[in-house]
Amino acid sequence: MAVITLTTDFGTRDTYVAEMKGAILSITREVHLVDITHEVTPHHVLEGALALEAAAPRFPAATIHVGVVDPGVGTARRGLAVASRDQMFVGPDNGLFTPFFDDRGWRAFELRSAEFRRTEVCHTFHGRDIFAPVAAHLARGVEPAQLGPPVTDPIRLTWPEARVGAGTVGGAVLHVDRFGNLVTSIHADAIDTLGADVTVRVAGKSLPLVRTYGDLRRRSLGALVGSSNRLEIAVNTGSAAKALGIGPGARVVVSRTSSSGRQARRTR
Repeated sequence: MAVITLTTDFGTRDTYVAEMKGAILSITREVHLVDITHEVTPHHVLEGALALEAAAPRFPAATIHVGVVDPGVGTARRGLAVASRDQMFVGPDNGLFTPFFDDRGWRAFELRSAEFRRTEVCHTFHGRDIFAPVAAHLARGVEPAQLGPPVTDPIRLTWPEARVGAGTVGGAVLHVDRFGNLVTSIHADAIDTLGADVTVRVAGKSLPLVRTYGDLRRRSLGALVGSSNRLEIAVNTGSAAKALGIGPGARVVVSRTSSSGRQARRTR
């Protein structure tokens, strides 16, 4: 049975998510539908991209991911189907699928064929009338190339990357999760280049790098590598965002702790 996931900024108060699921099930019932999240901040494409980046690798090959964070719905922006990392991604061409264009074998196709969408397409709801039906047809075995012409220039977000220097790695806060953890642009492999003894600086504070939240004293600040393999700033049973008064864009620097600095601390 095919797997189709849904990631949107629709929330669950209204009927939008249910209407997308209805559009899929009207085409095929041989599908397993999974909600990744519908709580992306409205219109926040980068946040949606981060959600997909974190969740998609946990799904089996051939999963079809429908992403709808689409402030440009109804405009000239293209609709896309992207094949990358043995999975498919369907949604607007607005940068939402940026994380999946780093795979050299990716392919993208514009959603032009009227055959694979609803007969009547609402200008304000392509999620229901275009993207959901396309996902259902892909689940039934339609080849991506049947959807429309190849796209070689998809929109890419200015994706924040870590900056590696002499004994330091710099980055920025990208996202605040529901616990108040500050998820950054710094990946674990960049931190590994500095060795085991490092300090994390953010908002004028120096924080220890720990293994998990419970390694910190209650209500204490620290840094750790989270489940998305990115550096996070956290408070044990609290909100780092509130404790530091910062959010996306705040600068974060990880530094190698010098042997002389360690010796100085031991002798004080």
